[in-house]
Amino acid sequence: MDRIASAAIFCPAFSTPRVCKIKPFGLNFNTDHRKRFFCRAAVASGNTTAKVVDSELDLEYKKHDLLRAVQETQRGLTATSDQRSIIEEALVTVEGFNGGEAIDLMKLDGIWRLQYTSASDVVVLFEAASRFPFFQVGQIFQKFECRDRSDGGIIRNVVQWSVPSLLEEQEGATLVVTAKFDKVSSRNIYLQFEEISVRNININEQVQALLAPAILPRSFLNLQILQFIRTFNAQIPVTATSPGRRSVGGLYYLSYLDNNMLLGRSVGGGGVFVFTKSQPLEL
Repeated sequence: MDRIASAAIFCPAFSTPRVCKIKPFGLNFNTDHRKRFFCRAAVASGNTTAKVVDSELDLEYKKHDLLRAVQETQRGLTATSDQRSIIEEALVTVEGFNGGEAIDLMKLDGIWRLQYTSASDVVVLFEAASRFPFFQVGQIFQKFECRDRSDGGIIRNVVQWSVPSLLEEQEGATLVVTAKFDKVSSRNIYLQFEEISVRNININEQVQALLAPAILPRSFLNLQILQFIRTFNAQIPVTATSPGRRSVGGLYYLSYLDNNMLLGRSVGGGGVFVFTKSQPLEL
């Protein structure tokens, strides 16, 4: 035993409280044997605290194992069947730490950066970027807007992409898919997609020079073109076009959530997602 446990007790038969102490390694016990169970209660309390700490440390190790497993997969693009099995095992282990707990929407609110996915509709973007040198996929985020809500909110899937010959590297433009979500159970949310938009277009310096050469006076038209490109925002609604029809959507199971990690599963075999908390993102 490497802790000193003590408990102040009061016995109705005596007018003063008695103190029970246990010294390290179980030596030189100094206790009132009639009240030894109070000492045992104090030791039990200490053991409970230690178990909680050990559990929290174990969780952090398991989360680290999961992130290490996905690290060499290029966010899922190059994952082999063996790697996917290891990732699934690590993912299930982390999910088990808060299984059964309802999702806290206050904690969910914010920006989450994608670290790994097996969802085919996302992996196909990575495949396209690996095949075509003129196309790049940068960071992918999920932005949840549900602070002070208990029933749902807004989710924005954010994909930063670029065409390097025209736009800035990695962050040349932003694709945003916006959906409304409703909390349908303690961990399931239902998404109803509302809009797809392209925004935040950042052309590279070479294209800027062609549109408005730095060595020549920039005309009003040149500046208008640059301003139009920078503020361009194309929006395509994806809501139902006829009454009675439900918008395109899907069920999303949030299998794990804490202050710095979010795990999700698209219900129906749509794939798994591993996110980590990110800094605020301007859209």
